[in-house]
This record gives sequence, structure tokens and C-alpha cells, in this order.
Amino acid sequence: MSASQKPQFNEEELDHIPGAEPSSRIDAWWWLVGMVVGITVLLLIIKPDPFWNILQFVQDGIVVTVIVTLASFILVLFVGMLGGLGRLSHKRIIYIISTLYVELVRGVPLLVQLIWWYFAVPVMIQSLGTSFHIPSLESFQADPIAMAVMGLVFCYGAYMSEIYRAGIQSIPKGQMEAARSLGMTYFQSMQHIVLPQAIRVILPPLGNEFIALLKDSSLVSVVAVADLTRRGREFSSTHFNPIEVWGMVALLYLIMTLFSARVVNWIEKKTKFER
Repeated sequence: MSASQKPQFNEEELDHIPGAEPSSRIDAWWWLVGMVVGITVLLLIIKPDPFWNILQFVQDGIVVTVIVTLASFILVLFVGMLGGLGRLSHKRIIYIISTLYVELVRGVPLLVQLIWWYFAVPVMIQSLGTSFHIPSLESFQADPIAMAVMGLVFCYGAYMSEIYRAGIQSIPKGQMEAARSLGMTYFQSMQHIVLPQAIRVILPPLGNEFIALLKDSSLVSVVAVADLTRRGREFSSTHFNPIEVWGMVALLYLIMTLFSARVVNWIEKKTKFER
């Protein structure tokens, strides 16, 4: 068969060829992840001093950053679901509390909230302990990582509530009505019918929120959490080489965010459905 006689396939025909479905194709943007990793490795090989020294110094900070991000995101998913359901509740008191939470929290910068959780909340707890003569509360000392996670969850939960609300409202009302007509309760209908469909709809914004949370986790460095940013600042203040330190820190954050974006993209493809 000559080159001019080669069969031509359109996109729909390709989807029926095993291994050629969109979900089976490799994401072309993995090359960007590989390029950034390659640049980082090249710097470590060409100039191990200071880049290798920087990496060894901040490696525990990378672990803390990942732990804070993952722990916060898991809790944010739960808090956001409660907030989103509250915003759709027909019970006025639940709707008012949920709406106040979303509106008030979104109006305060994340950095201010983190500082409040680390410095103000422990003082309030100690005051309560003094007032009610509870020794354990009087001597309460804040754990930096726990307070940082609480601050991130409290802030991002408000934004996640709106994402859940929008996702649930995007599902046709007939789905809920059909589930109720089959004898399901409201909660069973939400759990088995509405929420599984809503999760697929909100996957793209969920991925964006995870990446934003990963980057904003750098703010916890101001409340005594030894994350990647704080460890980088400590190394820079000791060795006075800000270009190399912050260049390496930026590359490490870039690797984590780009990798997360590709994983989210893969999950979206696997869970994609046609309307």
C-alpha cells in the first residue's frame, strides 16, 4: 500500500481501537515534568556544592510540606462537603451557619488566619483553663504542624464548600427525585446517587485546589513549621547564597506541583463520562 493509500482514522474511530482511547494515551505534558527534573539533576551533578548540600538540608522540609498538604487536603474534602451540603440545606439555621462560615473565612487572608491559629487560639485555650481551673488547658502549648493544618483546613474548607455546592447543583434535580421515588432517604440519595456524580464534575477544581494548597503551604513557615520554605530560609541565612537556595527551592516546588497536576489529569481521564 502506498503512502497516499494509507487508511485515515478520525478521532471517533481511534477511540474504538484498543489502546488508542484518550484515557490510554500518555499525557504529553509529562515531558515538562521530565524537563524540570532533568534540570534539577543536572544542577546537582554539575555543581553539587551548593545544590546537593541544599537538597540534603531541605529534604526533611520536603517531607513536612507533603505531610501538611496531604493531611490538610483530606480534611478539607470532608469540611468542604459539610459546608456545601449546609449551603444547600433547607433548614434555615444550618444554611445561615454555613453561609456565615464561607463568607467570613473567605474575607480574611490565609496568612492572618494561620497566625491567629498559632498565636491567638492557644491563649484563648489557656484563658479557658484558668477560668475553669483545668490544669491541662492552663498549660496548653500549640503544636506548630497541628495548628498549621487547622488553619489551612479552616480557610480552604470555605472555598471547597462552594466547589461542592456548585457540583451538587450541576446534577439534574430529576436524579434526586428518581432516587426518592425508589424509597431512598435524602441522605441515601446524596450518598449513592448525587455525590458520586458531583465528584466527577468537581474533579478539575479539586485538582486546582490541591495544587494551590501545596503552594500556599509555604506560608506555614511563618508559624514555626520547618517546611521546605523555612528550611530554605535557614540555609540561605547561614550561607548567604539566596540565588542558589531559592532557585533550588523553586525547582522542588515546581516538580511537586507539575507532578500533582499530571496525576490529577490522569484521574480526570479515568473518571470521565459523557453526558
